[in-house]
Amino acid sequence: MSQATNQSWGGRFSEPTDAFVARFTASVNFDQRLAPQDIQGSIAHATMLARVGVLTDEERDAIINGLNEIQGEIERGEFNWSVPLEDVHMNIEARLTEKIGITGKKLHTGRSRNDQVATDIRLFMRDEIDVIEVELKRLREGMIELADREAETIMPGFTHLQTAQPVTFGHHILAWQEMLARDHERLLDCRKRVNVMPLGAAALAGTTYPIDRHVTAELLGFDRPTENSLDAVSDRDFAIEFTSFASILLMHLSRMSEELVLWTSAQFNFIDLPDRFCTGSSIMPQKKNPDVPELVRGKTGRVYGHLMSLLTLMKSQPLAYNKDNQEDKEPLFDAVDTVRDCLKAFADMVPAIEPKKASMYEAARRGFSTATDLADYLVRKGVAFRDAHEIVGQSVAYGLKSEKDLSEMSLEELQQFSATIEQDVFEVLTLEGSVAARNHIGGTAPNQVRAAAQRAREALAALKAGA
Repeated sequence: MSQATNQSWGGRFSEPTDAFVARFTASVNFDQRLAPQDIQGSIAHATMLARVGVLTDEERDAIINGLNEIQGEIERGEFNWSVPLEDVHMNIEARLTEKIGITGKKLHTGRSRNDQVATDIRLFMRDEIDVIEVELKRLREGMIELADREAETIMPGFTHLQTAQPVTFGHHILAWQEMLARDHERLLDCRKRVNVMPLGAAALAGTTYPIDRHVTAELLGFDRPTENSLDAVSDRDFAIEFTSFASILLMHLSRMSEELVLWTSAQFNFIDLPDRFCTGSSIMPQKKNPDVPELVRGKTGRVYGHLMSLLTLMKSQPLAYNKDNQEDKEPLFDAVDTVRDCLKAFADMVPAIEPKKASMYEAARRGFSTATDLADYLVRKGVAFRDAHEIVGQSVAYGLKSEKDLSEMSLEELQQFSATIEQDVFEVLTLEGSVAARNHIGGTAPNQVRAAAQRAREALAALKAGA
């Protein structure tokens, strides 16, 4: 057989693979990232084969020792990756055979690269999800503490990006935290479906060897083996589900980024980001650009693309494994890296946000943000809501002409629109009175914000404890 033909499958071929085709079909340049998981899976497989009597204990030990040595070579950068060997699996197996002889060729007994790669990806995803969860927890913790600290800091709340009603900065940050709490649930739910073991499904139909898949699953920390060999080798739902989670998460981070970019502008002047999260301009010395949130906002589209890539990859594939699935790794790897890095950046940055309280307060005073409070005041005095709405609308029109906020008008000025208005109206027209009046669960009153922060803190602690 030609040296250029892959020795793992070249027996029935009469000529070597074309050099371009070898490069075109190879995946080793990117799937070598799965080497730790490939070795982990192979050690568990060899251990199981020895338990059921397919390998001797001596063969098992030789394989495991050889694989551990190969792991060391890879970690030290001494491993030579070969394109003709196509992928991470055959590179490691070939090196193992070089090291321990014919026993290395016995490792592949009872499995196929189809179930091997499916297992490796799941092990990789499980590891990465655990890392991502740590960063997500850290970001949520930072948000909760920031919200608690700023429970009384007043800012304008917006609808249509127009001043609507006053809220507290803490309340706004807890809205972000709620988004992430849902994302956290999605991530943990995704992990459950990732943590199922395909190994033992072999190429597509299972194997004739007396394997024990429950042993292998236990050794690898999987919840259970997959139920159907055809589905096991061809399923990539878990990858699509992760990129769906990633897309929703990045959508949320992008919305937060948009607000951070607006708030740091001179026009809003609501917050300051530490210099370490910003960059300057090569030509305009006064600039301080919020590059971290801008880049997170930009990377969102990248992750959306990976979701569409994986959905499109799978949409027309018949059962079982197809070479198309080689294309799952690069979008999945990049989605993982992007999510992890964006979360790390936000977890570092968000707790360091410094609100400019005076600017926020002044902005909340503009735009008649307590207009709804005046309408509610009139309703409590017996005025029908639609009539109250009209009265407040007339008051706002007057304020626009006189350049006065509702709280800046005199009692006489307000009474020209309704004699029902009395001196006590100024208790609800202040920003403090407005936010304090929303004193119910989910409301923006400072004591409710603190209570919500404590509930979020307890829920996150329970999640950490596995409750």
